[in-house]
Amino acid sequence: MSDAVSYRVMEPDDAAGVSALILASFNEFIRPEYTQLGVDEFRRYVEPVAIERRTRADHFVLVAVAGDVPVGMIEIRQNNHVALLFVDRQYQHHGIGKALLGKALTEARAQNADLARVTVNSSRHGVPVYQKLGFRQTGPEREVKGIRFIPMAKQ
Repeated sequence: MSDAVSYRVMEPDDAAGVSALILASFNEFIRPEYTQLGVDEFRRYVEPVAIERRTRADHFVLVAVAGDVPVGMIEIRQNNHVALLFVDRQYQHHGIGKALLGKALTEARAQNADLARVTVNSSRHGVPVYQKLGFRQTGPEREVKGIRFIPMAKQ
């Protein structure tokens, strides 16, 4: 990890790299939790064209980049829900996830000054990370379309 990390809004040209980053982390850490239906659903959700389409609607994506390579990303829906948060394995445990969340919350508050609560549907793997970031579980584990998740929120 020799390159300095910088943070910015995702540009359309970043979508393929962001998708590849997400899928690499997903395959390593989360895929075993999902049924094949869930894997297929998740893959469709993180295709580059799907990510770009959501950013033109009610989502925004911030990326952490080392050089020109995305090493972390966060996607926020409607300024109050973490849709995706992934950091490349080699860059984990260096504060990138925390920085992405902090920058995303700053942006969300700029769009919604009354923001009081942010939610996430976490994978089992992500629960300890989100707990360190101040999220608390708000309900039991659920499964929708083969995707297992634990609902969490941060005040």
